[in-house]
Amino acid sequence: MTARLGLATALLNHAYADDINATPASDTLLINEQSRWLESRGERVIKFGFGQSPFPVYGPAVEALAAHADHKAYLPVQGLPALRERVATFHSEMDGIAWNASRVLIGPGSKLLLFALIKALPAAEILIPAPAWVSYAPQARLAGQTPIKLAADFDTRWQITPEQLEAHCLEGGDSTRLLILNAPGNPTGLSPDAETQRALAEVARRHGVIVLADEIYGPLDHSGAHRAFARDYPEGTVTTSGLSKWCGAGGWRLGVMHAPEALGDEIFARLLGIASETWSSVTSPVQEAACVAYRVTPKLTEYLDRQRAWLSLIGHWCATQLQSADIRVHLPDGGFYLFPDFDAYRETLARRGITTSAELTARLLAETGVALLPGSAFGCDPAQLTARLAYVDFDGQALLPHPPQRHEQPMALPALERVRLGIRSIIDWLG
Repeated sequence: MTARLGLATALLNHAYADDINATPASDTLLINEQSRWLESRGERVIKFGFGQSPFPVYGPAVEALAAHADHKAYLPVQGLPALRERVATFHSEMDGIAWNASRVLIGPGSKLLLFALIKALPAAEILIPAPAWVSYAPQARLAGQTPIKLAADFDTRWQITPEQLEAHCLEGGDSTRLLILNAPGNPTGLSPDAETQRALAEVARRHGVIVLADEIYGPLDHSGAHRAFARDYPEGTVTTSGLSKWCGAGGWRLGVMHAPEALGDEIFARLLGIASETWSSVTSPVQEAACVAYRVTPKLTEYLDRQRAWLSLIGHWCATQLQSADIRVHLPDGGFYLFPDFDAYRETLARRGITTSAELTARLLAETGVALLPGSAFGCDPAQLTARLAYVDFDGQALLPHPPQRHEQPMALPALERVRLGIRSIIDWLG
């Protein structure tokens, strides 16, 4: 038996070695595990690598979770009807668009919902801006689809242009196309301006491109004015969101999706089929707690407003500090990311043997204890000296009770010491 198992393992390893479609572990999850490992050895790590909300989970939702902890029933595959109604109302009010509860699907995190949609499509081109979240392209490959990169740059605020989308659609044939747009974006913290978004929507409409709008950070738009893509292209936009970012509940794994009626019943039936054969239903107590989280009340509004205020303050402070050191970076629109470009230091870094973004972030972690993710993890050219900085290593529990305006020098608060130390360490290391 042992010999047979050894042979099977050897054959499996050989097959993996020849598999060009093999999917490595997610870079974002790896940096989180690496940071924990370094900390377990007693080393100081400033965790700017993993994008987890530093704020506590919305209190009323926590209370609801505890109250329903003994609920063990399998719920409907599509999701608890009361929750779907709450989700539809929440997004209709927050985003100024009409969500139909009958077209809402509840999943174990938006990540799996994204994959389900990609898998539910017939053979398709999956158009992915670069930089983009690390899992889009691997998910496309896992689903047997074709990922196609549309590269953006600093001058377009890391947004693809309507002209790019138009050119790609004119070059290709009549294949099904899915464009993934994430705003506010991971890894950039940026959103398209209203004019650009409307123009993108018009190109998508003209060429029949389906848009997957990953709007998980939408409620954390710093001005509270997130513009949902479905406002400009309601008939062709599938929208996903969830509790992980704005509700601080990443580990709860609850995501939501809305697929408009205009896309037809077949695609929704396929989504339900995938759900029924994979996750069956989302955890009962979490769905009950989500019913509370998605109820818009003055308390929830205050909870969101304070997060936005702190994230705006911290993000703008980090960006301006980096800008003062000749590091190119845009001020963030939402969420909790920056995407700095270290090109001004290219020659200096080259003399230290650093010529790629992966080398930059590896050396930075080794020599300063500051963890960033390289731009290459997000689809950028490895020689492009970009990185994602998640400015989340602070005590959100201490900050949330009061808005920044209550403090004379909010960035000097002890709760933000690690953010200040991390930014200063990056600047000093560049020397």
